[in-house]
Amino acid sequence: MKKQTDHINDDLLVKYMLGITTLVEKQSVEAWMAADAANAKYYEHFRLIWNESKKLAAVSTVNEDDAWVRFQQRVGASEEAGGARIIKTDFSTWRRNLAIAATLLVLLGAAGFWFMQSSRPQHTIYASNAVRLDTLPDGSFVTLNKQSSLSYANSFEKERHVKLEGEAFFNVAQDPGRPFVIKVNDVTVKVLGTSFNIKSSNGKTVVIVETGAVEVTKQHHSVQLQHHEKAIVTDQDAAPVKQENTDELYNYYRTQTFVCNNTPLWKLVDILNEAYSVNIVIADTSKRDMPINVTFSNSSLDSTLKIIGLTYGITVEQNGTNITLK
Repeated sequence: MKKQTDHINDDLLVKYMLGITTLVEKQSVEAWMAADAANAKYYEHFRLIWNESKKLAAVSTVNEDDAWVRFQQRVGASEEAGGARIIKTDFSTWRRNLAIAATLLVLLGAAGFWFMQSSRPQHTIYASNAVRLDTLPDGSFVTLNKQSSLSYANSFEKERHVKLEGEAFFNVAQDPGRPFVIKVNDVTVKVLGTSFNIKSSNGKTVVIVETGAVEVTKQHHSVQLQHHEKAIVTDQDAAPVKQENTDELYNYYRTQTFVCNNTPLWKLVDILNEAYSVNIVIADTSKRDMPINVTFSNSSLDSTLKIIGLTYGITVEQNGTNITLK
């Protein structure tokens, strides 16, 4: 594994995890984590490995004492050297930590986990409070909705792999020799060249195809999607469910337009709540499924609510971000 900076390496991070650093080393590691979000993320990977090592250590055949001696020699720490001190207040806990440390050293010395051993630099783009349009290394375009992120290698090689959190619209550059693969939660979307939307929230992932075709996979179960089709996958489902798509509201964050075509009022309300960060409640339940046929283009929330009220005979009561439709 490579060093992350000139003065922070994996050995020192292991010492930090075990709580045997000197005061100077401890301050150095903590300053390094605070200096860069990438450093903090790298440390989190270490913490995950530590947690996994706890499971492996339970069945490890590694001699704990021998491994501990080798580790002290490797990092130059010993009790007699006046460096880091080991406080053995609980012998069983101490020996368990030795087993974990020994397993951790085996993991770090061998292949480790995929996210730790990857030598390709990773790039992440974020859309915090505004929609973001970006171009990927292969020329594909992505529109990230607010509070979403996309991670990928700085250069695509045999395959184009990205990881999505949140929602995004993709317009993928055609390249039959290099499939475009999107990982979102435990769902995989594979395409060659097409445009589609992916949204993941509250344990549900929805893939809507606008042009071309995609393959959506979960746990070896796959469905093929084409224009006007979508796949819905929930955490509880073992396989994607394929459906026809007649809804255009999903595109609102990209087009700045809310297109309602026999859209039930509750669905429009859900999108408005998401788009404007408000809490709209339909007090009259008999109006929840009322079909809405109207297009709102670049409209403010106040304007949209006014049109809904006047057109469909709905009373709108607003108190800050809390809005009631009666």
